[in-house]
Amino acid sequence: MDNMTIFETYTLMEPLNAKSYRYIYFMCFFFLYTLILFVNILLIVVIVLERALHEPMYIFLCNLCVNDIYGSLGFYPKFLHDLILNSYVIPSYMCAIQAFIVYSYVMCECSTLAVMAYDRHVAICLPLDYHTKMNRFSCSILLVLCWIIPFLSMFIAVFLSNRLVLCRNHIDKLYCDNWSIVKLSCGSTVINNIYGFIFISLYSVLVIVIIVSYLKLIIACKASLECRRKFLQTCVPHVISLINLTVATLFDNFSNRFGSDDVPANLRFFLALEMVVVPPLVNPVIYGLKFTEVRKRIFKNRVKVTKQ
Repeated sequence: MDNMTIFETYTLMEPLNAKSYRYIYFMCFFFLYTLILFVNILLIVVIVLERALHEPMYIFLCNLCVNDIYGSLGFYPKFLHDLILNSYVIPSYMCAIQAFIVYSYVMCECSTLAVMAYDRHVAICLPLDYHTKMNRFSCSILLVLCWIIPFLSMFIAVFLSNRLVLCRNHIDKLYCDNWSIVKLSCGSTVINNIYGFIFISLYSVLVIVIIVSYLKLIIACKASLECRRKFLQTCVPHVISLINLTVATLFDNFSNRFGSDDVPANLRFFLALEMVVVPPLVNPVIYGLKFTEVRKRIFKNRVKVTKQ
C-alpha cells in the first residue's frame, strides 16, 4: 500500500522491433488509416446524397461507417504520433478518453449490428409490416439507442476506473483500455469487476439474440427462393461483421482478464490490433460490394466523374 501514487502518465507497449521498423510501421498504418477514412466517407457520402438509399437498411449502414471512423479516431492518431516520436507514453486523461472511445466504439458496433439484424428480420419475415415497424421515428429511436447506451456504459466504467489508486503505470497494450487500467490498481476492484461482468453479460446476450435471429432467418428463407436471395445479398455481410467483431472482442476480453503469455508475440500483436483495424476497413468494403444498390451508385458516380 506504500507504493500507492497518482500517475500523470502511463507507458504503453512498444510494437515489435519498433526501433528498427517504426518508419515502416508508420507508413503502413498511415496508409491504412487513410484507406479506412476514404472507404467509410465514400460510403457515407453515397448514402447521404442518393435519395434512393434513404431507407432503414442503408441508414444503419451509414451509422456503422460513422462509428468505424469514430473508433479509428480513438487509436490511429495517437499510435502514429507514438511511432514518429518513438515514445509510447500517454497522459492519464488521454488514456481515459482513448479507453472510452475504443470500447464505446465496440459496443456501438455491436448495437448497430443488432439493429441491422432486427431490420433484416422484419424485412424478410414480416415484409407487409416493414414500413410500419421501421418508420422514421422508430429508426431514429434505434439510432439514438445505438449511441446512448454505449456512451453511458463506458462513462460509468471509466468513472469507476479513474477513482482507483494505482501502483503501476505500464499498460501492456498498444492503446489504453479500461480493464488494463483497472489491473494497475493496488486496492479492491470488486465494484469494477461486478460492473464489467454485468455489461459484458448484457452484450453477450445481445450477440446470442443476433445469432438466434439469423438462424430464424435461415429457417424462414428455406421456403422461398426470393427470401434466400435477399438473405444472401443483405445478411451475409452482417454475419461476417458479427463474426469478426465477436472473435476480436472475445480474445481481447480473455487476454485482458486471464493473460495471454502462452500466445506467440506476433499473434498477440495482430489480435490486439484486429479490433481497431479489420472492422473499420472490412465493413464498408463488404457492404459496398455486396449491396447491389450501393455498388450501382458508387460505380455510377465514378463513371460521371471519369466523363467530366
